[in-house]
Amino acid sequence: MELTELQIQRYSRHIILNEVGGKGQKKLSQAKILLIGAGGLGSPAGLYLAAAGIGTIGLVDGDIVDLSNLQRQIMHSTATVGMPKVESGKKTLTAINPEITVNAYHQLVDADNILPLISQYDIVLDGSDNFSTRFLVNDACFFAKKTLISASMFRFEGQLTTIKPHAGYPCYRCLYPEPPPAGLVPNCQEAGVLGVLAGTMGILQASEAIKEVLGIGETIADKLVIYDALDMKFRKVSRPKDPACPLCGPNPKIKDLGMDYAVSCTI
Repeated sequence: MELTELQIQRYSRHIILNEVGGKGQKKLSQAKILLIGAGGLGSPAGLYLAAAGIGTIGLVDGDIVDLSNLQRQIMHSTATVGMPKVESGKKTLTAINPEITVNAYHQLVDADNILPLISQYDIVLDGSDNFSTRFLVNDACFFAKKTLISASMFRFEGQLTTIKPHAGYPCYRCLYPEPPPAGLVPNCQEAGVLGVLAGTMGILQASEAIKEVLGIGETIADKLVIYDALDMKFRKVSRPKDPACPLCGPNPKIKDLGMDYAVSCTI
């Protein structure tokens, strides 16, 4: 596939980068990335992936746009309140870049539908807001051998990591073997979250996804990046493989998606 004159113009600032060039831009146009969640994290990630020319973007979310979302979920607007988030997001992303394909899935992921869904994509970005989905997505990506880029946020702090145990790196359960007990950790609705924090973490997810597509830069698949917005500090800590991991360890206890992923994270 050759880039058109309009594409060369649109992506000119990418193409002049030696690490990207025309070949790299073609890779981006052929990439397929699935966003789990079209909210605080999925919004900035989706915007920049669309602008970068990712050829196919999938949006998965069963929620509708609420007025309280607009403080951080910049893919939506006052005009789309009441609309399914995936439809609102598709409208925004295709307005930014009409050349790309945006697939909207107005649904929640579960153990029955997630594997057929992620099998259509190269990379998965997890922007979900509950532990049930996070562990389900991690396990599904492990079995499907898909690279997962996971971000989370709480109040003024965000965390980010890339997960690809199929390449010898640790999985999410190496860091968190199982969800916390119900009621132990409040969610963002109860504890609050700084709106711009979602922008920071979502854009970092998009950056890592683009690096993975292009095969450039240093991976954070064995690291955990922690961002403190109040102190304006980034920390990068090691995230080693857990030899006792119940999923990717030598003696796994989890061998399919048959377990119960319904875990509440509310107080």
